[in-house]
This record gives sequence, structure tokens and C-alpha cells, in this order.
Amino acid sequence: MLNKIIKRGHRKSLKADDSAFGCAPSGNRSSGVVSTSNVVVNHASRVGPSGSGGPNAAPLSGAGAITVVAGPLPATIEALPMFRDVPVSERQNLFLRKLQICCYQFDFSDTLKSVREKEVKRQTLSELVDFIQSGSGKIHENVQEEMIRMVSINIFRCLPPSSHENTGMEAADPEEEEPYLEPAWPHLQIVYELLLRYVVSQDTDTKIAKRYIDHSFVLKLLDLFGSEDPREREYLKTVLHRIYGKFMVHRPFIRKAINNIFFRFIYETERHCGIGELLEILGSIINGFALPMKEEHKLFLVRALIPLHKPKSIAMYHQQLSYCITQFVEKDYKLADTVVRGLLKYWPVTNCHKEVLFLGELEEVLEATQAAEFQRCMVPLFRQIARCLNSPHFQVAERALFLWNNEHIVSLIAQNRKVILPIIFEALDKNIESHWNQAVHGLTVNVRKVFLEMDAELFDECQRQHEERQAKAREVKEQRELAWKRLAEVAGEDMVTV
Repeated sequence: MLNKIIKRGHRKSLKADDSAFGCAPSGNRSSGVVSTSNVVVNHASRVGPSGSGGPNAAPLSGAGAITVVAGPLPATIEALPMFRDVPVSERQNLFLRKLQICCYQFDFSDTLKSVREKEVKRQTLSELVDFIQSGSGKIHENVQEEMIRMVSINIFRCLPPSSHENTGMEAADPEEEEPYLEPAWPHLQIVYELLLRYVVSQDTDTKIAKRYIDHSFVLKLLDLFGSEDPREREYLKTVLHRIYGKFMVHRPFIRKAINNIFFRFIYETERHCGIGELLEILGSIINGFALPMKEEHKLFLVRALIPLHKPKSIAMYHQQLSYCITQFVEKDYKLADTVVRGLLKYWPVTNCHKEVLFLGELEEVLEATQAAEFQRCMVPLFRQIARCLNSPHFQVAERALFLWNNEHIVSLIAQNRKVILPIIFEALDKNIESHWNQAVHGLTVNVRKVFLEMDAELFDECQRQHEERQAKAREVKEQRELAWKRLAEVAGEDMVTV
């Protein structure tokens, strides 16, 4: 008896308030319309002459015909049977009907609203994912179109403004902010999973799928990287990477679109949540670049990746950026000089935390640098390193001194010691004489000893020149003080005379 009551309750329609239904954003395809007053979902090929669905639009013909109309009265969502409970021949039509249910959107700001309807949609989405993942057969083209439209209705939406945009206050450090978590994530996650399974499925025909996963779709995906929810960005990263791998025709467009996001971030907003995820995708893409490298890729390095060192929020994505930069140098060692000079161009002046990051990246780049490229940039490079050695911030000075722990860098320095030691000798001597931090003092002594063992004669010559410069500086200082003293005496005599 209890089972009969449960089954009877399961057959009943699930009611949803009109306010629970959302509409597809204006950026979605015009093939279907979902509105609060009159919900009509039509197949793209059945849209009326006006180009949009409406109350009078012709429904689909045949068994797969689906038209859901919600008038002034509350719309209903029917509980549909499981795929395993219908014949194989009917599963494509059932898939379409389930997609139709998933086009409804709900208000997740109120957890007590439309609870049962939300659960029906969640279960239906899970069934769709299982159907795609099971590889039960190729999905018909019209079903693929409806599926991409359903995905678009759910994920393409206006993202909420950031907290600082709501209050008008100055943006805080992104690392210190609590991430915004999307309330609709229980549904969105499954929609993203469905899209991912569709893209990676062996049954998905790329020639057909690219009609629906087109440039417009890719651009909207990229816009969603601005989401503050890290779970959504992680799914977006995986989906976009798979699209890049499967749809070769989209590759140049995706790279160009990411390039434009970086330009906007660097030169306009300096705020974007998804830069790290986009750089992770690019790291994999760069790793697959063929040699010799195209001029287009080198320009991307110079115009987009290197200027990404400029924003203050670099700590949020520096690890991924450093990986991309190092990949370029490992692919083409001749780019090392370009990268090092680019780092020097954007070297921070007052931000010690950024300096530590730059020094770490510099070590990775120098690790992949050959002698010829090192010689081109070593003079400006070690002038900057000398300034870092004398930094009052002990972490900066310490990180600069750690460069001498790298055997490859030490070998490059040894080959060019006659140029490098005169540049940094004064900085080393100054640290030993006056740096406040004992750890920095000890590391400086070790580096000085390395140079002494490397070339004692050169070291003595640098010491002699340094002492001469110091003596000359003392002499100039004494002459200056004497001149001021004479001026003071003359001024005093004139004052007495007056």
C-alpha cells in the first residue's frame, strides 16, 4: 500500500511558481525563448518567420515534438521515466523532453522555494550526464542543438558584481577576500559536467558540434571566467581546454580572445578572477607549440604575457605566469634575452613581495638560458641584482643571494666573471659592512668567497678599485665640507659688516 501511495505521488505534476522560471540572457541563441509570462521552447528549425519563438510558433513534428507553455497559471514539470525504462528507439525523444525540463531556472536565493522542483531538475540533469557518459549511441543532431541551448540557458548569465563594486569602496586584496559561492551551483555543476562529457565523448561528431559550439559560445564561456566562484572557474578551465583540443578550427580564435582578456586586465581593469585559470590553459597550449615557433606566438609573449607582470595582483597568478614564461624559453632559448629585459622593464620599485616573486621567476628563466643570450642581458641584469642585494628588506636580499646556489647560474657567472664581479662587488662589500640581517650577512660572505675562489686575481683587482673609489669619495666629501665651511665663514663676515 505504501509503495502505491509513493508511486501515485511520483506521478503527480510538480508545481513551480512563475517567478521561479528564468529566461535565457539576450546573448543566447534566438532559436528559443523562455520568459516568465509565456514560456515557449521551440526547436531552432521551427522558429517562425519573425526569427523568434512565440505563442504561435509551430511545434516540433513527430514523436519528438516538445512545446512547454506556461501561461498565467503556474507551469508544471512532469516527472519523466528513466532511460532504462523506455525502449532504445524512444530514448532520443526522452532525452529531448528531459532537456526541456532542464531549461527551467529557479531562484536559489531562497532555499525553501520550489524545493521539490529543484530536486527534479537536479535528478534530470544527472540522468542526462549518465546517458552521455554511458555512450549509448550517437546523439541526433537536433538533440545536440537542444542540449547546447539548454546549457546556454543555464550557464550564460549576468555575473553578480564584486563586493567593492556594490559598496563603492576601494578593492581589497583579492587574496584576503572571501570568494563568492554561486547559490545555483548544485545545478550549474551538473550542467558543466554534461557539457564536458559531451565535448570529450567519442560519439560527438566535431563537424556537427562546431555548429553549436561556435565562436559566440566560446566568447561567452570566456566571459564566465570572471566568476568569483573558484569551483566554476575550475570547470570552465577544463571545458575550454577540451574544446581547444577537440576543435582545431577554434584554436586561433581562442588564443586571440584570451589575449584580449589579458589586454583589458592589464591596461583597464586590473581586476579579473580567472587570469590564473586562463594561464593554466595557456601553459598546456604553449607546451604543445611546434618548432620553429611562429611569430604570432612570440608576439603573444611580448605583448601579453610579459606585461602581465605589471598589475599589483600578480601574486594571484604568478605561479602560472612563471610557468608559461619558462615554457617559452625552454622551447626557444633565444627568447631568454627578451624575457629577462621584459622582467627588468616591469621590475617593482616599492613592492618587496613582488620583487621576491620576480627573483624566483628570474632563476627559473636563467636555468634555461644559454651563454650567448646570458651575455646579451647580463649587465642590466646584475645592476638590478646588485640593488636587490642591498635591499633593506631581508627577504629580497636573501632571495637574490640564493641565485648563487644554482649551479647553472654560477657557471654562467663564472664564464663572465670579469664583467659581473665589478658590477656587484660594491654591493657585496656594503652588505658585509652594514646590513642589519645576520642571515643576509652570512650569505654575502659565502658569495664573496665563491668569487675569491673563482678568480683571486680578479677579486684583488676589484678590491683595489673599490678602495680607490672609496678614497676618492672621501676626498670629494672632505672638499665639499671645506667649501661649505668657507662659505659659512664668508657669510658670517658679511653679516658682521652689515
